[in-house]
Amino acid sequence: MGNRKQEAAERAARLAQVREEQRRAERRRTAVITGTSVVVAGILIGATAVVILGEQQSTAEVAEAASGEIDGVQTFSDLSASHVQQPVRYEQTPPVGGDHAGAWANCGTYSEPITNELGVHSLEHGAVWITYGSDLPEEQVRQLTELAAENAYVLLSPFDGLPDQPVVASAWGTQLALETADDPRLEQFVVKYQQGEQTPEPGAPCTGGVDA
Repeated sequence: MGNRKQEAAERAARLAQVREEQRRAERRRTAVITGTSVVVAGILIGATAVVILGEQQSTAEVAEAASGEIDGVQTFSDLSASHVQQPVRYEQTPPVGGDHAGAWANCGTYSEPITNELGVHSLEHGAVWITYGSDLPEEQVRQLTELAAENAYVLLSPFDGLPDQPVVASAWGTQLALETADDPRLEQFVVKYQQGEQTPEPGAPCTGGVDA
């Protein structure tokens, strides 16, 4: 009888010891998981902060570059601005201003060429019209699409018969021809001339017109 009691007590003691060891192991696992989570969270927060700071620095650099002269920009003066119903023969390709339709093209991205007279009216309202040739690589078209989506006063469309370069950005009275969509001058051009000082009708809408 006494032996059975002793054996039961020993089993109970071993069971208690095993349970205590299990609790200690569980506490260690919890501490490791918590510590790892804190480290990962710190890394993610740090990485996010680096990305945000990088984007802010990049934006500041673009704005600073846009505040000065942008290499390659051509300017045109003495542009008429009458509303007409008939097609207009423009001196520049793509056009940078002149007589135009009574309606304007809504800003945004188009997969087909838009009517010149509608696009010029959008320029009058302060839009930047980015045009590209049909042979521009798809990846570069995607880059242009992303840029257009980030700016409320940008038109993006293919254009038949670009004379020199595959990408051309136009604002009222100004134009910049580029070899590639990732040329940093393109974003500088958008920052400088979107609703810029050259705009004949600043504040006029680039919505509520025609989906050209």
